[in-house]
Amino acid sequence: MGSPSAGFSRPGRQAFYFALLLAPPLLWLGIVYLGSLFTLLLQSFYAIDEFTARVVPEFTLATYRQLLSQPAHLDIILRTLLMALAVTAASAMIAFPVALYMARHAGPRMKALFYVGVMLPMWTSYLVKVYAWRLIMAKQGIASWGFEHLGLMGVLDHALAVPVVGGPSLASSYLGMFVVFVYMWLPFMILPLAAALERVPSSLLQAASDLGARPGQAFRHVVLPLALPGLAAGSIFTFSLTLGDYIIPSVVGAPGYFIGMMVYQQQGTAGNLPLAAAFSVVPIVLIGLYLMLARRLGAFDAL
Repeated sequence: MGSPSAGFSRPGRQAFYFALLLAPPLLWLGIVYLGSLFTLLLQSFYAIDEFTARVVPEFTLATYRQLLSQPAHLDIILRTLLMALAVTAASAMIAFPVALYMARHAGPRMKALFYVGVMLPMWTSYLVKVYAWRLIMAKQGIASWGFEHLGLMGVLDHALAVPVVGGPSLASSYLGMFVVFVYMWLPFMILPLAAALERVPSSLLQAASDLGARPGQAFRHVVLPLALPGLAAGSIFTFSLTLGDYIIPSVVGAPGYFIGMMVYQQQGTAGNLPLAAAFSVVPIVLIGLYLMLARRLGAFDAL
């Protein structure tokens, strides 16, 4: 007579234990994360009663019509989108040479030093960094002092005089906000790029050289296509984090709302949860469109 567990094979036990191990994080993901997200999306299809200022739990597209019909709301979306695109492009241009040196040219000790240097700012409080940058870029701050002593004060004045992006000081301009955004999210671009570039086989570069490819050609036709997944991952981080951030635009930069600020204000001060939820849907849609475009361009083919 066999034991009671004789019919429970070893692969079956392994699958059972594996499912038991995955159950808590899957429940967290399904209930807490996705559940709250779907609740937020559901709220965007409600509306506020104009007389009682209460949420009316009836399906309607009035909130989305309000979002897309008012020029002020469209201006907020466009302003946030342009800032996110500019921050993503600048982060990619700065991060690529750094990641390339870390992955392909630096020795073990120098590579470790670079990784620590890239991640070190991430160990500091987010709010401390933002307010520190505000002091650095103030009218009498360290940045102005540095430009003055380098004889570049005229360059700074001309930059601040540019319409839209300029302002009284770096701390009160979109240019200063752009600098802080790039500083904050640059590590999220460097690390995925470095990981992708480390996976590029050296044999492919040697083969390209043997076939007569110049360094620039090898970079364009071998390194860059294989680095696209890392570039796509980093750009998703920088793009989405800029779209949703509300602290940096509140502390640094010219007056003007961003999507994150509107979400915070509408669900907090104004109490208009449906409009806050509708604004929250905008970054989700923009990220979805970006992923579709990246996939169409073949950014994930090398995964």
